[in-house]
Amino acid sequence: MATTETITATGRRKTSVSAVRLKPGSGNVTVNGKSIEDYFPNSAAQSAVLHPLQIVKADADFDVVVKAVGGGLMGQADATKLAIARALIKFNPDFRPALKSEGCLTRDPRMRERKKSGQPGARRRFQFSKR
Repeated sequence: MATTETITATGRRKTSVSAVRLKPGSGNVTVNGKSIEDYFPNSAAQSAVLHPLQIVKADADFDVVVKAVGGGLMGQADATKLAIARALIKFNPDFRPALKSEGCLTRDPRMRERKKSGQPGARRRFQFSKR
């Protein structure tokens, strides 16, 4: 691939969806128009987002522009992590074994279970009265 080309990828987690544009640059990470420190004040979320870049030792080689919608901050961070890992593989397929062994390419399928009719919640039942 050409080094000036922009690579796009999508990641999902729970109800969060994250679209990532990856292009060669100086290591700037922007999430929804804000810096990563402003958007994700939690250091665990910041490290989750940057984890794929650190695995392939490319955290200063790419500029990352993220658009994250839905869910909470940790769901968006995990969706962004998956999207960055997928974009890195599009850039260089040789990154795949390292990212896969670290678990960055696994789509977490756990979702909130829907509420069922005739019940107050997904699993909770109304109180049973014998008499």
